[in-house]
Amino acid sequence: MPVISSEDVVVARSAGREVAKELAFSMSEATLVATAISELARNIVTYAGHGEIRISLVTNGTRRGINVVARDEGPGIADIDLAMRQGYSTSGGLGIGLPGVRRIMDEFAIASDVGGTTVTITKWKI
Repeated sequence: MPVISSEDVVVARSAGREVAKELAFSMSEATLVATAISELARNIVTYAGHGEIRISLVTNGTRRGINVVARDEGPGIADIDLAMRQGYSTSGGLGIGLPGVRRIMDEFAIASDVGGTTVTITKWKI
């Protein structure tokens, strides 16, 4: 789904919560998924202006989960290690976005260069 505005952040968050519910995630697990998606979508709007969020069901053996790919074609993140430090922010915010997403999800990967940023996250059904 495209992410261009604050309204798209809300739509992406809701879509993630619904997919998590389809997988019978607990209410707290669904909230974690929705929160992570919201943070990633908000970053797209704030730093890149536009991008996309893809949400899919994944399996690994007997495990089922939700996979989210957030991709933009923005300026990229100059120093990923710095951006992943708790408390660091270039927007004047609290700096809990990406580190918080990494903390609440089971899998987290980030790739970034001048052509954009891609964050891939997975939450497995417990």
